Amino acid sequence: MKKQDAARVYSLLLERYPDARESPLTVARGTPFEVIILTILSAQTTDKAVLKVKKPLFSKYPTPAKLAKAKAADVEKIIHSLGYYHAKAKNIIAASQSLLDNFGGSVPETMDELLTIPGVGRKTANIVLYHALGKNEGIAVDTHVRRLAQRIGFSDTDNVAVIERDLMAVFPREMWGDLTDVLIAHGRATCDAKKPLCDTCVIAKDCRYFKTLAKK
Repeated sequence: MKKQDAARVYSLLLERYPDARESPLTVARGTPFEVIILTILSAQTTDKAVLKVKKPLFSKYPTPAKLAKAKAADVEKIIHSLGYYHAKAKNIIAASQSLLDNFGGSVPETMDELLTIPGVGRKTANIVLYHALGKNEGIAVDTHVRRLAQRIGFSDTDNVAVIERDLMAVFPREMWGDLTDVLIAHGRATCDAKKPLCDTCVIAKDCRYFKTLAKK
């Protein structure tokens, strides 16, 4: 997709979802420590589900030092509802220990440093950098962003690393952080994985998926 077409799509979606970044149903709000832990927990589940464990988790473990010393079984009891709780408990405890051992208990502010933390990939790192630290270093590609990038026509691959590069190539840096939020909002409200609401979609005329359907 050409840059001018991508800019038009972004403009239409931003107009449709002006408060996407401020949605209360997002794990990307809070201190850097809270954001990194909640984003790790959000894998294979919904933000809404993760937010239900936010208060009990951080009430008991408000700092990296507290969480690093936690027993896995105690953490698992709190996050049990999220699924994959054994691995997630292990990851957030290890992540907290890494923050203590390598970064003085603070969340690092570079991509390379973040990627050394257990449980942190580029998606999580991008979310932490933008939402918690105000740095626009890349584009977080979750399931919604991946699906929409393919459907709309921003990318032709299922590889999230390539999708991120494709998106970064057609959108200017100042849009990168908010692009994730806008696409997630559209994915939740309109472009559902199984039943996309193409008839009410504000970008249908620019969407490869809709154009393909129209030809059938």
